[in-house]
Amino acid sequence: MPLNSKLNQPREKLALEGVNCLSLDELVAVLLETGTKTESVQLLAKRFIMRFRGTSEIQQASVTEFQKIKGIGPAKACKLAAAIELGRRVHKEQQGKERLTIRTPEQAALLVMPELRFLHQEHFHCLFLNTKNHLLHRETLFIGSLNMSVVHPREIFRTALKVSAASVLCFHNHPSGDPTPSKEDISATKRIQESGEIVGIELLDHIIIAKDKYLSLKEQRYF
Repeated sequence: MPLNSKLNQPREKLALEGVNCLSLDELVAVLLETGTKTESVQLLAKRFIMRFRGTSEIQQASVTEFQKIKGIGPAKACKLAAAIELGRRVHKEQQGKERLTIRTPEQAALLVMPELRFLHQEHFHCLFLNTKNHLLHRETLFIGSLNMSVVHPREIFRTALKVSAASVLCFHNHPSGDPTPSKEDISATKRIQESGEIVGIELLDHIIIAKDKYLSLKEQRYF
């Protein structure tokens, strides 16, 4: 099939050019997947957009209102509603992250302690921040009976570069309840710091979480 004809199909266009290249009715067509016996999915999508006249009205519409459009049954209506709700939640979560600013080790520790303090295995967790110390992303990168030699800086900074972070905060838990850093904890921290200097992303701190306490390696001047 010639390239130009492929680009007339929303799903093929998405695969070839990326989702950002799709118009609003083409996005709807991808979600609907099929048209009716008498109408293509593209025409059905255009009628859908004409009915709701933009994203604000679409966002407020119910599954019942979607089904009032000829050619959209319960399955298609539910799929549209689910996609809209997913977008709403992603947007809400991102707004929440942007408002969350971390300026002290205590703020950082309090954020992750509920998740890490009672774990029976060691977890290595990172917070990725922008230039204003707003939280962009958080992720657990390593899990298990953690030997700090397996914590590779490349995994940390690969994620940091992916989310365009300016700095990173690292954490790991000590199930023993003692936050005292081991020699491996200290050497791994220095290795992460040095790697960050190379790629231009600052390691703000490495914090060890115990059951009811934490220890900041930065505050204790281990690096």
